[in-house]
Amino acid sequence: MGKVGDWVDSFNRKVATSKVGWWFKLDGSGHPRERKGSYFFTEMRAGLATFFAMSYIIAVNGSIVSDTGGTCVCTADPKVDRWCINDPTYAICKAEVKRDLITATAAIAAFATFFMGLLANLPIGLAPGMGLNAYFAYTVVGFHGQGLVPYQVAVTAIFVEGWVFFGLALLGMRQWLARAIPRSIKLATSVGIGFFLTLIGMTYSEGIGLVVGATDTPLDLAGCHPSSRDSVTGECPSSDKMRNPTMWIGIFCGGVLTTMLLMYRVKGAIIAGIILVSVISWPRTTAVTYFPYTDVGNDAFDFFKKVVGFHRIKHVLNVQQWDISGHGGQFGLALITFLYVDILDTTGTMYAMARYASLVDPETGDFEGSTIAYMVDSVSIAIGAIFGTPPVTAFVESGAGIGEGGKTGLTAMSTGFCFFIAIFFAPIFASIPPWATGCVLILVGSMMVRAVTDINWKYMGDAIPAFVCIALMAFTYSIANGLIGGILMYMLMNTLVWIIEKASGGRIVPQNKEFKDPWAPNFGSIIPTWMVMVAKGKAPWHRDEPVRSIEGTTEPGPVLVGEKGDSSSGSRPGSAIEFPAEAVNEKGAHH
Repeated sequence: MGKVGDWVDSFNRKVATSKVGWWFKLDGSGHPRERKGSYFFTEMRAGLATFFAMSYIIAVNGSIVSDTGGTCVCTADPKVDRWCINDPTYAICKAEVKRDLITATAAIAAFATFFMGLLANLPIGLAPGMGLNAYFAYTVVGFHGQGLVPYQVAVTAIFVEGWVFFGLALLGMRQWLARAIPRSIKLATSVGIGFFLTLIGMTYSEGIGLVVGATDTPLDLAGCHPSSRDSVTGECPSSDKMRNPTMWIGIFCGGVLTTMLLMYRVKGAIIAGIILVSVISWPRTTAVTYFPYTDVGNDAFDFFKKVVGFHRIKHVLNVQQWDISGHGGQFGLALITFLYVDILDTTGTMYAMARYASLVDPETGDFEGSTIAYMVDSVSIAIGAIFGTPPVTAFVESGAGIGEGGKTGLTAMSTGFCFFIAIFFAPIFASIPPWATGCVLILVGSMMVRAVTDINWKYMGDAIPAFVCIALMAFTYSIANGLIGGILMYMLMNTLVWIIEKASGGRIVPQNKEFKDPWAPNFGSIIPTWMVMVAKGKAPWHRDEPVRSIEGTTEPGPVLVGEKGDSSSGSRPGSAIEFPAEAVNEKGAHH
């Protein structure tokens, strides 16, 4: 081990003193901003940790988005089979769409993460975001295309969003928009998406099949064999409820076991639970097989047997539809919702990860390479739309790699390379059953709901809009409805309070008004810093554009951290939790 250790140290020094070391600011490179403690092999190991923490998204995203049916066309009579569940041709096409999306997810994650590391020099992984993919699948496009707009129009909205983001990043306006949203609504968005994902994880299509829609009540207990469900209502007979073995495998192997591994901080806990449930479900002779002896099962098993192979994207590649004349209003709603959620999600997550990696400038409150990072994210969103995926965003699971010592873009490049290798294992990822990933969605939801304790419940002007936002997201099965309801309620209530207070000369004020979350966003200078640098004849990268906090303060702004002072909690999206800077700075970390 001594010789191996000496060789590793020697190699680390050679890389650090090379041009590579200078570009990535490795420890020992001599760069004036070299990042202490960053070594080549440490960065490689950190990249693997980030990949194993993020890799579940390959299967989960493909499974969720394929529920839209993609570009598949249903030939069944809508009066007999409205949801096109019993059409074998459509089912086979949908299975092919899932394979397409697995390839697309791995490909865009590889591209985005690699160039985040190469160009922005940040140890942050990117991939299609949880929450956004569910909104895309079950609200915008809808189950089997029964939603607001066709799949082709939805990916067009995402493509446009990417370039709008690019312009906002170029002009330094991305943080302005994020700061304009009240704190209570930001936190409520995370909580609402958490409940939204939890509900999806309990359904049959993308979860363990624990609940189902009912006629007498909005929801009913399920857990029966899929074959025993009512063909019209989808309900389970009382005699068969909670008797589906796949549900129990998902609960105990994918839920309880994964939770125990997470409690003991076992690396790769989520992917371990998914693998265990999948392996149990692959043999064809068991009652829990994912490959039944049907046309769809045979087709899936034939693809699974390939194990290694490159699957070409056939159904969802470059299918944008620019004629939106019949979907203008819904197109705009989807675009605005994607913009809002992505602004909060990516901005907050990147800032949190940069602070966790000690890359935030204490004087400016900015993190290195911020503008380039936002541009890489924006371009990745647009390219991902061409591949047919929901918006790409930064993943808080990057904290796993940062916790392993990752400090530079080499970590992200290592993660991106792992995603590239995963492209050639599409047959494996396509064969992961929904009951293997259902509990993952529930666990992610539980992590996101933790932000509910940070909502200001003392003042009703903050609490009620936040509650409306949470409730509408979960109960209307729509992130957009929750956002619209919460923001409008906040504007209405607080505008009326302001009018009454002014009309009464300040004598009539609501109870606990003194506890109200302040809303006074400081948008800073209209002209971004890089433009000022160019006007002075300096290179635009001479000094990174400062990113002020989401709350609008510049010195030093709220700290976006995960639980216990770091950001490795693994929740997605919008999982960063805000704490006042003073609470962190006084004791070094929030506990």
